[in-house]
Amino acid sequence: MGKPTGFIDFPREPIASRAPLDRVHDWAEFHAEVPEATLQRQGARCMDCGTPFCHTGTIIAGMASGCPLGNLIPDWNDLVFRGLWKEAAVSLCQTNNFPEFTGRVCPAPCEGSCTLGLNDDAVAIKSIESAIADRAFDEGWITAEAPVTRTGKRVAIVGSGPAGLACAAQLNKAGHTVTIFERADRIGGLLMYGIPGMKLDKRLVDRRVRLMADAGVRFVTGVEVGRDVPSQRLIEDYDAAVLCCGAALARDLPVEARGLSGIHLAMEFLHASTKSLLDSAHGDGLFISARAKHVVVIGGGDTGTDCVGTALRHHATSVVQFEILPRPPVTRAPGNPWPQWPRTYTMDYGQEEAAALYGADPRRYAVQTTRFMGDVEGRVCEVHTINVEWTPDASGRVHPVGIQGSERVFPADLVLLALGFLGPDKKGPLTDLSVAIDQRGNVVTDADKMTSVPGIFAAGDMSRGQSLVVWAIHEGRRAAQGVDRYLMYGESYLP
Repeated sequence: MGKPTGFIDFPREPIASRAPLDRVHDWAEFHAEVPEATLQRQGARCMDCGTPFCHTGTIIAGMASGCPLGNLIPDWNDLVFRGLWKEAAVSLCQTNNFPEFTGRVCPAPCEGSCTLGLNDDAVAIKSIESAIADRAFDEGWITAEAPVTRTGKRVAIVGSGPAGLACAAQLNKAGHTVTIFERADRIGGLLMYGIPGMKLDKRLVDRRVRLMADAGVRFVTGVEVGRDVPSQRLIEDYDAAVLCCGAALARDLPVEARGLSGIHLAMEFLHASTKSLLDSAHGDGLFISARAKHVVVIGGGDTGTDCVGTALRHHATSVVQFEILPRPPVTRAPGNPWPQWPRTYTMDYGQEEAAALYGADPRRYAVQTTRFMGDVEGRVCEVHTINVEWTPDASGRVHPVGIQGSERVFPADLVLLALGFLGPDKKGPLTDLSVAIDQRGNVVTDADKMTSVPGIFAAGDMSRGQSLVVWAIHEGRRAAQGVDRYLMYGESYLP
């Protein structure tokens, strides 16, 4: 630790981002460059604590605590403080295949479990990670690294999201010949079409894909396994296969008049908007436009925030967001102690932008949608709601109970359902190959991430359930270890 009193001498500085009223008018990343001196001060705040909970990567109270990848955070914080950027990049890339992604889109469970967070603001780990990755690319330190020798083993990966890409990168490093099948027209899965460009510039995804291709990974787009290619070919043509298809089944909202026009699942909205933006700068009109509409986003997570930010950039007339849970406290509640993920009130980029435009946080807490109303043409025009309070039942489990007299009507020309996901699509390889599914609808895997079908593995949201990008990368790396052991007679040297 270069500065023992750094956490006393330097306060946490706000995360650098472009001004909301400026960035909301374009699709460029909202992240802003942080001066090197600022990053070094933030690195100096790392306490070199005896037990660095920031990289424990565990689940406490159902939420991530610490980095699932085991990133050596105190090491590269100190290296940045000392100005040793290349060494910091080497340390970071030992555990994380894609720091340029996680430094932008990860909610930073590492910061939630930072020891300094016991009685002060956590170290700005996410900003430092992102800066290390950007510096490494700018300086040319990250290059394509093809394996010296090949094993002769062929592996198919279905799905090119963060789990599939991480798995492919690791298996390619081990010398196996890897082919990724992606049903969309571009590689990246969630990274390409699920996360808007202002949060993750798609040129960064393309850059990483090019590096992987140069290192020997083969990418096949526009091909859906189980439809365009028989699922059985995963067994017949390859020595192993890994299913990384994500949790594609979105949770719906079965209330009155759900079938009205203008009510869409969030991913339909986000995917179409990003694709049209990349294809034609929205000139082709092949997207669900929020322009001049009253938009209601139902769901308060990251996907809901992305819907808010995207609708604002479409020039929506108004945007309101419903969250069925109560508004969290400003500081940790007694039942939410460190190192649990802090369930505290914050505003993400979308809410910041809406507040800058409309004067207030767009979220309405403890609100339940009761029904939709439509016009004579069958288009949604209103959302009816009721406020709720969370009340325990006889078993002690809490559930929302409507408060009589709190009913309200919101105008709505476009409703976006961002209510999470229920698991993977059961069509395709899962059904064709009779892969076992658990009670939650996720793929059953063993310790090596192998499914009930020998030689068929699964990773990411498909086996874990809806989760974070950083968990998907962890899952992909873990599956790569399992595949490598399966192919190499019980041994693997993959980290």
